[in-house]
Amino acid sequence: MLQSLSVLVENRAGVLNRVTSLFARRGYNIESLAVGTTQDPAISRITITLSGDEELIRQIIRQLHKLPDVLMVRHLKTEESFSRELVFFKVKADAATRTQVLQIVDIFRGHIIDVSPSTITIELSGKDDKIEALLNLLEPYGILEMVRTGPIAIERGTRIMSLSEAPTRAESDLATQPTEEDNK
Repeated sequence: MLQSLSVLVENRAGVLNRVTSLFARRGYNIESLAVGTTQDPAISRITITLSGDEELIRQIIRQLHKLPDVLMVRHLKTEESFSRELVFFKVKADAATRTQVLQIVDIFRGHIIDVSPSTITIELSGKDDKIEALLNLLEPYGILEMVRTGPIAIERGTRIMSLSEAPTRAESDLATQPTEEDNK
């Protein structure tokens, strides 16, 4: 099952490499990764999507907490968060097919961001199933390029991911004593 982690880190060179190396060393595959600065330019937020059960997620969180540049880690459960992905499609669309492609894009509330005599570039944001549905409808016209960001996510309601609101690592419900398996 796909799981999402949100990780606040110090925004400086090498931090992303250290975080992703942790996954590589342990043989965990990252399905998607999205990184950007937060409202504080000294802090970046990494959204990591990976396959795994609850125990694997707990183990990864414990390992992430050991990295000095990691400030906060949160497991974003599907029912407690929103996630969206951005995708660009460049599709063949000549004079004969352009209207049909535009109608399909309109149904999905996509945006046309570029037009040429033989192509249309489409922007769409949404969940994976929405993106896959549009992809399937556009394939007969000829998808020339597709670029996806990977999901970004945020918690629902008033809960925020902020260092000023964060408990200390000892108080965190995610901080647990490392096991021998964690120290490998």
